[in-house]
Amino acid sequence: MAAGESSHKSENITWTRGKITPEERARQNQHSGCVVWLTGLSAAGKSTIASELERVLFTQGKHAFVLDGDNMRHGLCSDLGFSPPDRKENIRRIGEVAKLFAEAGFVCITAFISPYRSDRDLARRIATEGKFVEVYLNVPVEVCEKRDPKGLYAKARAGKIENFTGISAPYEPPLKPELELRTDKMSVAECVAAIHERLLQLPC
Repeated sequence: MAAGESSHKSENITWTRGKITPEERARQNQHSGCVVWLTGLSAAGKSTIASELERVLFTQGKHAFVLDGDNMRHGLCSDLGFSPPDRKENIRRIGEVAKLFAEAGFVCITAFISPYRSDRDLARRIATEGKFVEVYLNVPVEVCEKRDPKGLYAKARAGKIENFTGISAPYEPPLKPELELRTDKMSVAECVAAIHERLLQLPC
């Protein structure tokens, strides 16, 4: 049985809706909630760009929060490994959490490798239609290896890490992301500005 599955799923549950609508939250916050889904290889710049985007939005008085891959695996997803089924369940959980943040009026910024298209497509389906911005940080694996801030590529090359994306596990690039950024050719500030500009185009 895959992670997250159960033979005892309850049929006696219903979705409870609050009395505050997304439109009311958007009017009060002066912006709508959404999910910004950063995807790319390890060391592509996801966490760095996510944190800086959060800071920019915060200084503008907007509600923003980052869901970081490592942080989530310390808690909500601490029971999951890196096999394809576990990766799928990891992204499903994050997609559900991100949706709740967005419904609460936050710009929820996620920073996950999320290597499989089907898993990212699932996250998109979970989110409110029109409020999901997929941002592909397109960086050659050779550049990521040179950066390697955590030394993970070196460990993967030495066989010390199994199922490492880009080395011993695949990465499936997005086919039609809302944004594609070359972080090996763009500064962090330029990347954040591009994402910010795209957010301004979202429907209220």
